[in-house]
Amino acid sequence: MSSSQQVPQSLLSKVIQDLIGKFKVTGKAESDTRGYVEVDKSKIIQVASYLKEIGFDHVKSVTGIDYPEQNQFEVVYHVSSYSVPELAKVILAVKSKTSYKDPKFPSLYSVWESVWTGERETYEMLGIIFEGHPELRRLFLDEDFEGVYPLRKSFKLKQEGLFIDKST
Repeated sequence: MSSSQQVPQSLLSKVIQDLIGKFKVTGKAESDTRGYVEVDKSKIIQVASYLKEIGFDHVKSVTGIDYPEQNQFEVVYHVSSYSVPELAKVILAVKSKTSYKDPKFPSLYSVWESVWTGERETYEMLGIIFEGHPELRRLFLDEDFEGVYPLRKSFKLKQEGLFIDKST
């Protein structure tokens, strides 16, 4: 291929480049169908709304990751499309961080109702409060559960009345 010939840019690459230009996010297309953008939580609703406008009509999953060495949590939304055939095979990870000191995060329920269960589970397992979620309450744990949230790295297993530190 000569240097004057261009390899066509994938639709996902175009979407990510557009997001970088419009919202000053960082991101990368890892393949034609998988990629990610990292978004400041103050812009997450704007970015999500834009993605919905261009055809990303649902969230496949919501998850949280605990980074104790950084005193931060990362929230990851995997978004895709049912309605736009060109986007149906694409999964874009929309990532954002929030601090241990203030584990609050804007809910994306107003953009995608499909976050309903994922945000509730992430709240329950990591203690991230999704502000604006219409029913942020426990799904799996007892309402009177006390202690460290189960998916935090500081969680210790309780076995026969003893707490076991998995790190030793």
